[in-house]
Amino acid sequence: MQQGKIVKKNHGFGTVAVYLTSISSVLGAILFLRFGYATGTLGFWGAIGIILLGHMITIPTALALSELATNTRVEGGGEYFIISRSFGLKVGSTIGITLFLSQTISIAFYIIAFTESFQFLFEWCRTQFDINLPKQVVSVPTMLILGAVILKQGSGSGMKLLYIVNVVLAISLLFFFLGKPVEMPDDPAYMAGNNFGFFRKEQFFILFAICFPAFTGMTAGVGLSGDLRNPGKAIPLGTMLGTVTGLLVYIFVVWKFAVSASQTDLMEDQMIMSRIASYGRVIIPIGLAACTSSSAIGSMIVAPRTLQAIASDKMFPFRRFNILLSRGRGETKEPRNASVIVYLIAIVFILLGDVDSVAGVISMFFLITYGTLCLSSFLNHFGSPPSYRPRFKSKWYLSLAGFLLSVWVMFMISPLYTFLSYLLIIIIYLFVVHYNKDQKGLVNIFKGVLFQLNRQLQVYMQKHQSGMDTEEWRPAAICVSSHSFEREKILELMKWISRQYGFGAYFHLIKGYYSKQTYKESKVLLEQLINNTKDRGSTLYIDTMISPSYTSAIAQVIQTPSISGMENNMVIFEYDKRYPDELREILDNVNLIRAGNFDVGILAISEHFVRPANGIHVWIREHDRNNTNFMILLGYIILSHPDWKRSHLKIFLTSAREEMKEAKKELEERIAAGRLPITLSNIEFVMLDEEHTFGSVVQEHSSQAGLTIIGFHEDIIKHEPVAFFSEFKNMGDIFFVNSSSSKEIT
Repeated sequence: MQQGKIVKKNHGFGTVAVYLTSISSVLGAILFLRFGYATGTLGFWGAIGIILLGHMITIPTALALSELATNTRVEGGGEYFIISRSFGLKVGSTIGITLFLSQTISIAFYIIAFTESFQFLFEWCRTQFDINLPKQVVSVPTMLILGAVILKQGSGSGMKLLYIVNVVLAISLLFFFLGKPVEMPDDPAYMAGNNFGFFRKEQFFILFAICFPAFTGMTAGVGLSGDLRNPGKAIPLGTMLGTVTGLLVYIFVVWKFAVSASQTDLMEDQMIMSRIASYGRVIIPIGLAACTSSSAIGSMIVAPRTLQAIASDKMFPFRRFNILLSRGRGETKEPRNASVIVYLIAIVFILLGDVDSVAGVISMFFLITYGTLCLSSFLNHFGSPPSYRPRFKSKWYLSLAGFLLSVWVMFMISPLYTFLSYLLIIIIYLFVVHYNKDQKGLVNIFKGVLFQLNRQLQVYMQKHQSGMDTEEWRPAAICVSSHSFEREKILELMKWISRQYGFGAYFHLIKGYYSKQTYKESKVLLEQLINNTKDRGSTLYIDTMISPSYTSAIAQVIQTPSISGMENNMVIFEYDKRYPDELREILDNVNLIRAGNFDVGILAISEHFVRPANGIHVWIREHDRNNTNFMILLGYIILSHPDWKRSHLKIFLTSAREEMKEAKKELEERIAAGRLPITLSNIEFVMLDEEHTFGSVVQEHSSQAGLTIIGFHEDIIKHEPVAFFSEFKNMGDIFFVNSSSSKEIT
């Protein structure tokens, strides 16, 4: 292996190879065959618009590629390697497969375009022998000859051809710029036109789809990554030089078209360059043949390496298929087997397609790839992972703009094809996920982004915490319990409270001192708890707490910052009604909680099953002024959970007979003022007297309730707390609550 790497480094390509591969693909078939038509159809400024919009996508992509390539050691596979190491193999191979297909179809596109340089041959056969030869007579043998040369000689022979064809391409363009304007006939019907004076926007995106593959060649050199001496240097420099060179050449070519030919000539003669250039009848067909063959060679070198890299990562479902395609010949690991597959697919498209239709397909696939590369760069900027330290840095807003433009342009070209393209991506992704469950998927892409969002929100919430104190109350509840595995009801209550309107954090208490042993135990128990609640659609945050006592655990938790971004404002306890000692331990800690102005909740757990259909009963007494809104809000928050979707809220207002009218009037005023989100139909008035104590009427009306909410105040804690909480024995679950302050309902 070491010897192979040394040989590869000594004999690998450099920046020039990346530049020539890129520029020969950029200045290719579209330049010779379609930009004259685009200028005639859209006018000078419309054609310039295509160039600028295309480069508004390709330049951010080139910058993103350069950035990603200098962050890690780039190996074989080019763009696929960069995407897969940035997004993970599942996403990377999904995009890699579409990239491979677009590179393979590009071969067919360039070979079909190459055939256009033999137009004189087809015309000669038609005029001399009245034979209409199919273009496949030239395109298929050309494909077979080029494929055979590369298979036999390797990528080195392809690069030697690139040097030759780039020289021919440069000479062709030089003669084109030296050419004179086309003479126009004196026919009044002849549409001379002013190529600077019109712009047909309705045809803009149709022509953009046809012309965009002209700009995609700027990433062609990246596919040589496995054959480069120093990819981190060659890829950024070669790619950027190729992109800028292509931009300038296209602008000057469009200007030359606009000043050298009429609108009619530009639209009707796809070989108009040959009429403009000096010695164009000979030079331009040779230049077209040179650029299209070089572009085809570039794609024929790159596409098999992408396929080989995907197979090397074992992303195809069949082991033997991966082994077969990942094999390489010689010390440079020439992808012979992958090349055969690529060339066979290309021949199929050569037999079926034409220039325009194939160009449209390529545009969609490349736009997806470029958008993904820009998105990868943006997410790395935003997520700021410590491992992301590129030597070359783009700007996050350029990467974001490149991604958004790619998606927007796809929809502007064809919403249907955009939908089908993304549907294909989804199908490929699901296929890859099915056979590669152990690899990183979509979740891993956004971990850094979510981390940064959470960090920013935490800081923002802390800075604006003072203003939130006066806003509508929402729960940020915490609970500490050592009974997590035998009592599910407390986890259920925390889940109900935290689902939509609030936040909940549950800590499983492990009594003891922090040590290596208790730490290991905490991790095992935490995993079990998470697995137990995973399938319930819970939004509850779960953790473990190691502490020598219940009191010390509570003291730790109430001083711990909330990960919700807002301060914790409520502490919930739980106890089993059958074990009064647990209640005493809770009551001993209530004053500790009240010292921090926390709202307090105590769940008294019964042996009864929860019956949501029987409703939530809220009991309000005269001295529950602070608790009233608090209890009603908690009732509605719990009802919002799907577990209670067929339930209802019932409010009981208790008072002595002589005070009932006054209490009823006050409640009606509060409802009318909109301060309580209830109606009188939700309320039942219950009178208390010597025979009907509070405990007896609660048990009479709410013994079968799904959940009963009862308020308590500080005086109860100071005097006979056990007697009060133990008064409701023959009932279901009761949630005792105490609000630190009156809550506003807005």
